[in-house]
Amino acid sequence: MKVLIIGGGGREHAIAWKLNNENNVNKIYCAPGNAGISDVAECLNIDDSDIEKLLQFAKKEQIDLTIVGPEIPLVNGIVDEFEKQGLKIFGPNKECSQLEGSKAFSKEFMIRHNIPTAKYKEYTKLDEAINEIDSFGYPVVIKADGLAAGKGVVIPQNREEAIVTLKEMMSDKKFGSAGDKIVVEEFLKGIETSILAFVDNDTIVPMVSAKDHKKIYDHEQGPNTGGMGTFSPSEIYTEELSKEIEEKVLNKTLEGFKKDRLNYKGILFVGLMITEDGPKVLEYNVRFGDPETQSVLFRLETDLHKIIEAILENRLKDVDIDYKKEEAVCVILTSGGYPESYEKGKIISGLENLDKDVVVFHSGTKMLDNNLVTNGGRVLGITAKASSVEDAAKKVYENINRINFEGMHYRNDIGIEI
Repeated sequence: MKVLIIGGGGREHAIAWKLNNENNVNKIYCAPGNAGISDVAECLNIDDSDIEKLLQFAKKEQIDLTIVGPEIPLVNGIVDEFEKQGLKIFGPNKECSQLEGSKAFSKEFMIRHNIPTAKYKEYTKLDEAINEIDSFGYPVVIKADGLAAGKGVVIPQNREEAIVTLKEMMSDKKFGSAGDKIVVEEFLKGIETSILAFVDNDTIVPMVSAKDHKKIYDHEQGPNTGGMGTFSPSEIYTEELSKEIEEKVLNKTLEGFKKDRLNYKGILFVGLMITEDGPKVLEYNVRFGDPETQSVLFRLETDLHKIIEAILENRLKDVDIDYKKEEAVCVILTSGGYPESYEKGKIISGLENLDKDVVVFHSGTKMLDNNLVTNGGRVLGITAKASSVEDAAKKVYENINRINFEGMHYRNDIGIEI
């Protein structure tokens, strides 16, 4: 079968890597891809948000299955457009993708279906938000309603910081039109975790758990990023907690889809805070998380394309999904200055010196004058598995010591107690 993967980051590299190791997948294309993905797929000079060009390519090349990595094409309705042309595509449609595309839509869905979440209020007027901000207490969570590349959530510690954040989002348009409406939430105390799930119209199947680290510095310090590393399984994801999340969150979410007649087929990412009162949903994403995917797919034993085909045919309940017993760690190497401004084009060296069982998922790389260079904020995901998360982390960090590029930054505490 011929597969087209849409996107060009670490998540898409993990998907391509997994499919490349499966029978029946003869040819993989990736649009636009990156330097690492080009080792396992043919990369196309098509932007991942150019739905028309992607559609033309899929028709011309008679692609059997298209898999959408990032959220923007999903929110913009790529699934609806492909399905109109009779093409097989994996991901939720435009209506369902509002669960990620609009924080307000998502919160309203949770409240309507009695899914535990933080108290919140929506605002479109800056003055009203400033007048009421103290009522939430501090710290407080302020979210841009629309898509902001994983950076539209800010947690001010006091009134002064909150007012600055509100002005940046609503008045200065730091995140563009994503801040036309904002959501203010109470700050939840607890341990953050997430779960990815396969979903069709009748079934929701959680994948193995993963813990994501969003803060740029060790010990959860500094601003939020798109993700600095993950490990799987999450240390807090006990059998008891798993059952509670399935009952209070996943099953209620599936029931909500049915009640609202949302034809949800694809991946659902659920961001959770485990509080004293139990699990509460922080957010939904409508696609594989990045970098959670790098750890989770690294452990997935069952063929991914078989699971996807089952979802599209509404027979997910008939598939046995197995994972390797080994535990996995992925540590992200970023450009200096990320998540704020950073330079591209720094030469990357040392990848040829890594252990053979370590896999490097490329997030932001390209080839320039026969050199592998940086081409994004998040650059590489160094990934390994072992009998325990701690052993996998040691293996990852031993190998990171062999890699170098100017300004290279990473956290030293992913999967390790320091």
